[in-house]
Amino acid sequence: MAESTEQGPHPANDRPSAANADVQANAYAMDRLSQAFETSARRWELIVYPTLFAFIILAAYGFYLVFSLAKDVHYLAISVDSNMTVMASNIQSISDNMGQMNLSVRTMAVSVDSMARDVSVLEPMLTTLETMDHSVRNMSFTTANMRDDLGVMNRSISRPMHFMNAFMPW
Repeated sequence: MAESTEQGPHPANDRPSAANADVQANAYAMDRLSQAFETSARRWELIVYPTLFAFIILAAYGFYLVFSLAKDVHYLAISVDSNMTVMASNIQSISDNMGQMNLSVRTMAVSVDSMARDVSVLEPMLTTLETMDHSVRNMSFTTANMRDDLGVMNRSISRPMHFMNAFMPW
């Protein structure tokens, strides 16, 4: 039995070299996996680090934009507040003026009502004035007739009086 173990390959002797080959294959596979991982990691580093740097720059710029916008909105709020104060005082002034106009319109309405009553009182006076106008016209006509008559009389008397004045001493 001793001979048979030394001369031919036995499955027991094969095992250590198969295990050795398995260990070497595993070591080679791990080495390849490690190299593939490193290569992949380098590729990812070429993508991730610049992307991360760009993201940080964009985040900082976004923060600056939000901060600037907040500051501008703050100034806008202050400006609107001061303008609203001025506008509120102007609207108060308009409201006061409207109140005064309201009082003036009421006074005018009372005055117009009074005028309407006065006009109704004036209607009989208008009739009286028309009668007076007619009477004044008649008086004017009569006075014109008197003037004409006096002119005729003056012409009638003045010739003989002129003649007689020549004989009178005074």
